[in-house]
Amino acid sequence: MQTATKPRDAPLSARDLAAALAIVVIWGLNFVAMKFALREFTPFQLGAARYVFAALPLVLFIKPPRLHWKWVLLFGLLQGVGQFGLLFTALQVGMTAALASVLMQTQVFFTALFGYLLLRERAGRPLQLGMLLAAVGIACFCANFLAPHSGSSVTTVLGFVLNLGSAAMWAASNIVARKAQEASAGFDPLAFVVWSSVVPVLPFILLTLAFDDPATRWRWTSASWTDWLAVAYLGWMATIAAYGMWTGLLKRHPANRVAPFSLGTPLVGLAAGLLLLGETITVWQWAGIGFVIAALACVMFGGRWIALAQKPR
Repeated sequence: MQTATKPRDAPLSARDLAAALAIVVIWGLNFVAMKFALREFTPFQLGAARYVFAALPLVLFIKPPRLHWKWVLLFGLLQGVGQFGLLFTALQVGMTAALASVLMQTQVFFTALFGYLLLRERAGRPLQLGMLLAAVGIACFCANFLAPHSGSSVTTVLGFVLNLGSAAMWAASNIVARKAQEASAGFDPLAFVVWSSVVPVLPFILLTLAFDDPATRWRWTSASWTDWLAVAYLGWMATIAAYGMWTGLLKRHPANRVAPFSLGTPLVGLAAGLLLLGETITVWQWAGIGFVIAALACVMFGGRWIALAQKPR
């Protein structure tokens, strides 16, 4: 007698909906936690601490992934040192948590660009339109630096460039993860993330020793419990817990049903930056935010809209 299994096209249960909303909130508040932790730690110190928490204690209980070590190394360097090293630095030198939460979503379009250049993946019409809208949004962010304004939170050109670089690094790590999955028949996403979290720790420590002011190197010992709580949030909640729940949703439901929830992350990040950190946003920045979110919506729902428009009445 065969046991009935839940079809993947079944509606999300109340438990799955709660998990999806929890992920959106956790990832949205992630940027506030970064800003808070950077008041005490340098970007490289925060990077090392985040990945120590992300790796421990799970690395002691989860077996290494069954694939070539080069994929774990590449993913750890790109997603760890590249993405978060640049993002933490951007937040310190001139980027608000609110805007960072939106700009990081451009990784969708960098992923499409890298997929075309490296994997010869063609972009459909929704993605093409989304990339165009995202480009207009980035142009609005650039125009903000040329237009005189007052009363806004401080953002700098360097912070903006580093933030986009961080999104590009995230996209590059997406390509590596995709190649790693193709190279392993029994790909385990959680084991892959946990063991790749070990990789950035040593590079971040070496970067701290090389570039941080010697007077700041021992902030680890003087940090308050609230600072370490922020680091634990980044490592355990935003990295392991949220990613684990996200992977579970993707295993139980089609990606096109789960992915739209990611649109909530920049909205939560925006609200958290404005309400919890008192950040402000200029007119040009609001325009850029609108175009980027419209671009994401186009990518998420564009195929469905086209299918409905072409459906015979």
